[in-house]
This record gives sequence, C-alpha cells and structure tokens, in this order.
Amino acid sequence: MAEYTSILVEREEKVGIITLNRPKELNALNFQLVNELADALEEFDRDEAIGCIILTGSGEKAFAAGADIKEMADKSPIDMLLGGFESWGRIRKIHTPVIAAVNGYALGGGCELAMHCDIILASENARFGQPEILIGVIPGAGGTQRLARTLGKYRTMEIVLTGSPINAKELESLGLVNHVVPQSELMNEARKLANKIAGQAPIAVRMAKEAVLSAFETSLEEGLDIERKNFFLLFATEDMREGMRAFIEKRQAHFQGK
Repeated sequence: MAEYTSILVEREEKVGIITLNRPKELNALNFQLVNELADALEEFDRDEAIGCIILTGSGEKAFAAGADIKEMADKSPIDMLLGGFESWGRIRKIHTPVIAAVNGYALGGGCELAMHCDIILASENARFGQPEILIGVIPGAGGTQRLARTLGKYRTMEIVLTGSPINAKELESLGLVNHVVPQSELMNEARKLANKIAGQAPIAVRMAKEAVLSAFETSLEEGLDIERKNFFLLFATEDMREGMRAFIEKRQAHFQGK
C-alpha cells in the first residue's frame, strides 16, 4: 500500500479498512485527505483479494465533522473547481462495496462521504447533518441529492435549510442508517458485515452493487435492463456453477472470483 499522511490503511484478510486520521481537526475533509481517500479506495478496488472495504474515522468524537472550512474560506470558484472535487467522483465509482462505520459527528462533507458508501453503520452517539446553510453555502458533494432520494423532499428540505443535526436512531427509522450499535461494538459489527459480504462470489457482489446503484441513476426500464444483463452474465462465471452445485449438494460454496 502507498503511504498516506491523512488516513490510515490496513488489510484484514479479504477486508480493507481505511481510517480518516485528522483527530485534532475532528477528521475534517481537506483536499489532501479526500484525494488520499480516493487513492486508497482505488488501490483496494484493484486488489482482487479484497471483497469489502470499511471506512471510519479516528477517535470517538467524529467520523468527519465536515469540510475543512479554514482551507476553503478564501477560495475562489475556480479554486474550488480545480482544487480536488474530482476526487468525489472517483470515490463514487468504486466497485467494491464500502461500509461506513460512523462514530460521532458526520456533518457536511462527512455526511456526504457516509452517503457515498453502500451501507452505513452508526454508533449510538453518531450525529448526521448538512449544516452548510449556517455558513452561507449549500452541500456540494451530493448531500441534497442523496438525502432527497432516501428521505424524500420534505425531511430533506428541513435538514438542508435549517442545518440541524439528526441522531442516528432517527435516520435508522428513516432508512438512511442500516444499524445503530453501541460505540464499543461499532468496528466489530462492521467487520462481521464486511466479512460476510467478502465471503460471497466477488463478481456477483460487484454486479449486484452496480444493479442497485442503477436504481438511483437511471429510469426503471434502464435499471431493469442492467439487472437482467448482469444476471445473465453471471451464468458465464465458475462461481455461479460452484454456488449452484453447493446448494444442490447442501455444502458451503467456495468462490474463486472467476
């Protein structure tokens, strides 16, 4: 793995773990961190042995408390355009499933980063929100769009227009957070879930992720076409044969990613 200054990267068998590591700044997202994160995610994505990735923040206070306002305060529109926002697009294109293990604050860019992931686990002390309106701007990394697609217009309007934080339990009831667990169990639960995903047929996992994401980015007809195409293509894989034979023979399947 490459060396990074703003994140920690480790590997546990089939699971890659990335930790945002600016604890003094509550893991605020500056351009360097987001760029390093995109690099690390892409490196894991290229590794055929990695079946799932966990993304979390260092310390118990924050997953990521937002963008680094000190870095952005004097920027021009062109500075923002050229300063690293393309890294968010790179994060969005990761094929390997990513689990956000949210500890503490996930505000602004931190909330948007969690929503870039495929599954969100949150500790009981987690707080989410899009407080950009309080400093005269709006979410810029997908917050308005991803919240609206999950929560609907009216709750999203309240969150974005007031900047008020929301606790993890409420978001669990609204469908944005998968599970809320005690802080002490957050990473253990994330590892359990990641290992379960990583134990499935790798090609099927990636095609399943593509099909689900297409529901948010295409029409129903286009999404159904993508699902059918991926379903049919999986019949060309050795893992499909192994999985069905294992089911018939009532044994554990051994997937090889082929």
